[in-house]
Formats: sequence, structure tokens, C-alpha cells
Amino acid sequence: MGRAFEFRKERKMKRWGHMAKTFTKLGKEITIAVKQGGPEVTGNPRLRALIAEAKSEQMPKENIERAIKKATEAKSGDFKEIIYEGFGPFGIAYLVEAATDNNTRTVANVRSYFTKCGGALQTSGSVAFMFDHKCVFRIKEDPAKPIDLDELELELIDFGADEVFRQEVEDEDENVTSEIVIYGDYTSYGQIQKYIEENGYELASGGFEQIPNVDLKEVTPEQRATLEKLTGLLEDDEDVTNVYTTMKPSDEE
Repeated sequence: MGRAFEFRKERKMKRWGHMAKTFTKLGKEITIAVKQGGPEVTGNPRLRALIAEAKSEQMPKENIERAIKKATEAKSGDFKEIIYEGFGPFGIAYLVEAATDNNTRTVANVRSYFTKCGGALQTSGSVAFMFDHKCVFRIKEDPAKPIDLDELELELIDFGADEVFRQEVEDEDENVTSEIVIYGDYTSYGQIQKYIEENGYELASGGFEQIPNVDLKEVTPEQRATLEKLTGLLEDDEDVTNVYTTMKPSDEE
């Protein structure tokens, strides 16, 4: 069928793999948001943002409803958000976020991944200071009605935003659209989201990220391969939701 077909097939398989991981992650985050703020979206801004992200990722409605229902059932597992800290090989710091109902299982798995790749799990506070906890929102932009970025940034500064920029997004069919990305201190999450909703912007996602505040480290291609193996093991764990490092991205990324 030709190389073009194989290329499209490979992209689709990667997309399906991404969707499965994303749905699992969003399901856990929705469950946690409901446990923390209740099942009513009107009074739970975190839940509203997660549902918007789930819809943007084409997560089926029944998956969303199942995650909400799971949180309201007395017999459901009590997921907790936990951060693990460690050093991979070559002095690269790792911050690993997880949502788990069994910390004993998760910490044992995470420790084994570090050990297998020549790194080591550390105690709390060992690397967290190397990262800034930020809230991040992505809003969709209508090509027919481009957003005035300077004006939006001036407005959002008063609500706690410290960085606003436009970026291009490519889907699995290679269609390119643009979205506006907004970063702020994690404590500004509620007021930034309120501004977005009250001013009629279409929210694609809203959440939190850990941004390195130290110089990122250069590594050789051989070192990168080992570090990417560790990152892959961590990201493939069903309890892990996000992995952050102080490794400098390659030129291809």
C-alpha cells in the first residue's frame, strides 16, 4: 500500500496510544477533582477545566461520567496526588507526579525504574526547589477572529498571569491551528480561569505544570538514550501522570 499508508498508520497508532494514556490520566484527575470539590461543575472550576480538556481530547462522554461516578461511590479507591523526586543518571533531576490509591505499590515501581537506569529516588525536597509550580491554560483561537495577544496579556496580568503567548498545534491529520497559552503562579488558577470563562473564550485545557527554574543540562546522544528510557518507564506506569526533568531538549524536539 506504499510508504504514505504506513506513515499514516504509524501516526494513527501513536495517536491511539496517546489517547489511551490521556484518557487514563484525565479519568484519575477528574475523580480527584470531584472528591476535592464535588460533582457539580458550577461550583468546581477544576472539574470544569478538566471536562473541557477531556472533550478537546475527544474523550467519550461515558468515560467522563464514569470517572465522576467513581468519585462519588463510597467503595471507590481513594486516589491521592503524590510527587516523587529523584536523580536520573548524569545528574539530571526528575520530578514525578502520580495519582495513586496505593502509595506502597507506586513508590516501589518508581524506585525500581530509577535503579534500573542508574538513578536513585530521593527524599522529599531534594529536587522540588529546582521547579516552579505554575498553572497553565490553553484557549482555542478562531482563525476568523484572531485574539489581540498584547491586549489579552495586559488584561491577564491583573489576574496573576506572568506569560501569554500563541502557539501552533498540529493534529493527527496534520491540520494546523493556533491556541493561546497562559502561564501564572499556581495560586492564580481560580482567578485566571474565571476571567477566561467570563470573557467568552473557549477553554481547551487548564491545569498545572512544573517548570525548571535552573539551567537545563546538555547531554550526549548516548546519555539522552538512557535518560529517555527512564522517562519512558515512568510515563508508562499507570499511576504516573506527569514527568518533569532538568534535561535540555534535543534540537529535534
